[in-house]
Amino acid sequence: MTYALPDPHAQAEFYGDLPMKRFVAWLVDGVMILGLCLLALPITFFLGLFFFPLLWLVLGFLYRWVTLSGRSATWGMRLVAIEFRRSDGARFDTGTAFAHTLIYTVAMATLLLQALSVALILISARRQSLADHLLGSAAINRAAAH
Repeated sequence: MTYALPDPHAQAEFYGDLPMKRFVAWLVDGVMILGLCLLALPITFFLGLFFFPLLWLVLGFLYRWVTLSGRSATWGMRLVAIEFRRSDGARFDTGTAFAHTLIYTVAMATLLLQALSVALILISARRQSLADHLLGSAAINRAAAH
């Protein structure tokens, strides 16, 4: 069965409050990743302190990829009731989750790309980030989808 992303004008409830919800989810996910990093420090015999940014990058990538692969939403996104959908309306599969996470990670490492991504979330009709635009995906309100 083929689905499509909801129309942002006819079905505005799918995209309501998304910029704020995405920001809150981003903060929650940051706390979750920090917790994972702190849990990993004893495992690395605290050598992880010397390469903490790399530890954050790797664990953050894995956290996003695994959680997006599972239910098309990170734990932060689940908390604020949003999830990603592909252009056909389906939830993310493992490959789409990997591609979205890779684009997100590259954008986060580049101030200009991150600024562009935030601007796109604020001005685009479907509130899509740079990664969403490149993949044709969008975050939607989960309650509206059920």
